[in-house]
Amino acid sequence: MTRARNSLPSTYFEEMFAGDADPWGFETSSYEQAKYDHTLASFGGRRYRHALEIGCANGVLTQRLAGQCDDLLAIDVSKTALASAASRCVIYPSVRFAMMSFPGEIPDRSSSDLIVLSEVAYYWDDADLALAARRVLDLLAPGGDLILVHWTGETDYPQSGDAAVEALRHATAVDLETILHERKAQYRLDLWRRRAS
Repeated sequence: MTRARNSLPSTYFEEMFAGDADPWGFETSSYEQAKYDHTLASFGGRRYRHALEIGCANGVLTQRLAGQCDDLLAIDVSKTALASAASRCVIYPSVRFAMMSFPGEIPDRSSSDLIVLSEVAYYWDDADLALAARRVLDLLAPGGDLILVHWTGETDYPQSGDAAVEALRHATAVDLETILHERKAQYRLDLWRRRAS
């Protein structure tokens, strides 16, 4: 399978959501629901003051994260996806949305004690992965958590799930410690914590 050489452009995602409100089955897939259950369980009951979800898509996971966070900023590159996400989460005043292309753009906020990268890192090429690692370290507060959940099957994206996560691990290992690493049949879940300054 030939992989894309560059990070996928924002138009790719806008076209996906313009053509289908739920192109990856986030609302209906048993795989997605089990993965979301696993994601939330991995927090071990921890509540977060300021959270950032990168690549929120149509907001299915965002809605579930809302109950774990006092303040959640969810970003995506697709205006269509963001409109769906905002509609889904309208009853949660603590959830805000912004159209933003991470890692090239970052939120104007001091720090987050949770950053969520669920099914996004493999869309980035090597240069954007390196930039993403630097941006995460800029945004993640001491003691804060970074959770990564990625499909490990074959893709035609710039990276495999394993390659993307391992590149981020290599680039952040001095600053982030591994709290949890679990592999399921189709995905991996990694929870890393920012070491105290």
